[in-house]
Amino acid sequence: MSGILDHVMIRVEDLDESLDWYTTHLDYEEKGRWEADTFTNVYLGPEDLHEEGAVLELTYNHGDHTYEMGDAWGHIAVRVPEGELEEAYQQLMDEGVEDYRDPESCGGRYAFVKDPDGHEVEIVQRDQGAKWSLDHTMIRVEDADEALGYWTRKFEYEHTGRWESDTFANYFLKPEGAAEEAMAVELTYNYDGRSYTMGDAWGHLAVRADDLHDYWETLLEREAEDYRDPESCDDMFAFTKDQDGHEVELIPADFESPE
Repeated sequence: MSGILDHVMIRVEDLDESLDWYTTHLDYEEKGRWEADTFTNVYLGPEDLHEEGAVLELTYNHGDHTYEMGDAWGHIAVRVPEGELEEAYQQLMDEGVEDYRDPESCGGRYAFVKDPDGHEVEIVQRDQGAKWSLDHTMIRVEDADEALGYWTRKFEYEHTGRWESDTFANYFLKPEGAAEEAMAVELTYNYDGRSYTMGDAWGHLAVRADDLHDYWETLLEREAEDYRDPESCDDMFAFTKDQDGHEVELIPADFESPE
């Protein structure tokens, strides 16, 4: 089904260290790899990954690179079963993961750790999806109405949840008909009118397309930004951007990374 979130890409400075962190602490396994002349992409996820589940893409640019985190991207969230938050967090602590925001400091509802490069990883309680599977990716937006319009009009997403507080609002969206195990996008809107810096430690969200060219044309008809069209990407994928500059990749639903 077109529109399902396929992966979220982050950039890492030491591929071996990052692979060790995600495979050791989140029990991820390698799902695919793309070795190019100047970079390596590795796709990771739990062994029991749902067919509509998303994976994590680690991008390692060969050579000595450092990255700026920025604040336009927030975190990825991974699942543990209901009632197992404290146990899961303690497991990570026992394994030497950084104690960033424990369950008690988050009202017992969730917790946060960081990976070796400083990407925030939220732990949420869900009774669907494999343990540690990706539940959502959070991005910050400057105009909630515009951001909601972007995802609902261009990608035909629908609300799957929302949280309104005194100072901010969170909106969760997925394509209509997506499985509970599919990853959602979380839009965070802070009421104080702040702006954000994109940084380069986070790369993009990727959306599956049943037909890459047809889906691209549909997005252009809906006034999505023509950032990198399929032809410029060797007809393998394409890129657009949301209203705040977050990159969104389109990939064929049957895409396989070249070796």
